[in-house]
Amino acid sequence: MQLQLQRTAPLGDELTLSGISLLIREATNTDFDAIWDIFKPIVRLGTTYAFDVTTSKDEAMQLWMDSARKTYVVEIDGQILGTYHIKTNKLGPGSHVCNCGYMVGAQARGKGLATAMCQHSLKEAVALGYRAMQFNFVASTNDGAVRLWQSLGFEIVGTLPGAFNHPQVGFVDAYVMFQSLV
Repeated sequence: MQLQLQRTAPLGDELTLSGISLLIREATNTDFDAIWDIFKPIVRLGTTYAFDVTTSKDEAMQLWMDSARKTYVVEIDGQILGTYHIKTNKLGPGSHVCNCGYMVGAQARGKGLATAMCQHSLKEAVALGYRAMQFNFVASTNDGAVRLWQSLGFEIVGTLPGAFNHPQVGFVDAYVMFQSLV
């Protein structure tokens, strides 16, 4: 998969992904209905995020938009198909480490959007002054994400035995994944 990035601030970053033109830009509150359409079915499944499966739209707004340092959307032909947010992982002496969450709509999975968003987030994290990125709670059953994050330079630095209660499989491990940005 070939990804080319062209910085086009202030509108966002135009990327070409395997011949498909996409735009990653900072989300606005008016984008949240489209984000909710991606967020809701993913969270309702309960298989990848440690959010309550009954998370309301207002709670999702707080989790995904309000508590983030920045939230982004991915558009193809003006349609929002993915989203990610970046936030400071811990305060004080840990504030140089960020955390990100990524979601891709069902109709766009398998097209490389998660890869594009992660690569974009790594660049944005550096631009925001972070020195590392950490994923705190990656379900071990989320094989695609674990493989993708490892292919992009993240390492599993910790295993939380039985920490994720998967709705079909039961209690499975959760990974802490980390990448230095310096």
